Amino acid sequence: MNLELDVCRPAASDRATSPGQAQGDFGAIKQRQQATWASGDYAILGTTLQIVGENLAEAVDLRAGEQVLDVAAGNGNATLAAARRFAHVTSTDYVPELLEKGAERARANGLDVRFQVADAEALPFVDGSFDVVLSTFGVMFAPDQDRAARELTRLVRSGGRIGLASWTPEGCIGDLFRLIASYVPPPAGLRSPMLWGTEPRIVELFGSDAIDIRSARRHFKFRYQSAAHWIEVFRNFYGPIYKVYAALDPDRQASLSQDIGALLERLNVGDAHSLVVPSEYLEVVITRK
Repeated sequence: MNLELDVCRPAASDRATSPGQAQGDFGAIKQRQQATWASGDYAILGTTLQIVGENLAEAVDLRAGEQVLDVAAGNGNATLAAARRFAHVTSTDYVPELLEKGAERARANGLDVRFQVADAEALPFVDGSFDVVLSTFGVMFAPDQDRAARELTRLVRSGGRIGLASWTPEGCIGDLFRLIASYVPPPAGLRSPMLWGTEPRIVELFGSDAIDIRSARRHFKFRYQSAAHWIEVFRNFYGPIYKVYAALDPDRQASLSQDIGALLERLNVGDAHSLVVPSEYLEVVITRK
């Protein structure tokens, strides 16, 4: 395993802008996002999502010996899935602490993976360097969606594949983020990351450079002891929830817990002694022109 801790950030002149969004705004938002994802301990939750990485590796028909890039890899679910299939994997994220967790998992599994700190909107690799580019619940949170999509497209070779797993607006996480926004609004002018979980937005981002786009709506099931247990884990370890609670006074914290609990109970398909909450995500495989 090889972990490079020189953080790669885009120069100001390289940052693309969206309508109504200044370049400096994206930079400030990204700094806050980095701090958010570095807070708590996402790896505690991330490992529970491993099955999504395994399913995505199968969806892209990953082959031994292929060059694979995992973008916004977090603690490495898609990374490990690809390495288990004997691919040559480079795992990237802009939060060094998350890559350290991924490197620990790779070592424990005896997998040879290259880890490199890098920004999803300015990845330091040559055009067409990879056969497959993957991202599970990662690149969807990049503030400049168009720039991030261009980076994924740029780095995959002609005929190569891009595999994505993104939460949908209609699923549990979409509901959760709307609930959070009612307590702590997101930055003005920032597009919802849940748009990556919609087919029309995927076509907007990748259609002009694709010869094929396949998508399927799938469900990951959060399995916890109870709604209170889910809230306790996410409040302590999931950066966005951790930060929201930290921004609220005790009364608002209690109110948020009550609202999240009601959401989870409404979606629970378990029994009185367990919590099983299906959360919809969009699995996408894009074949590059």
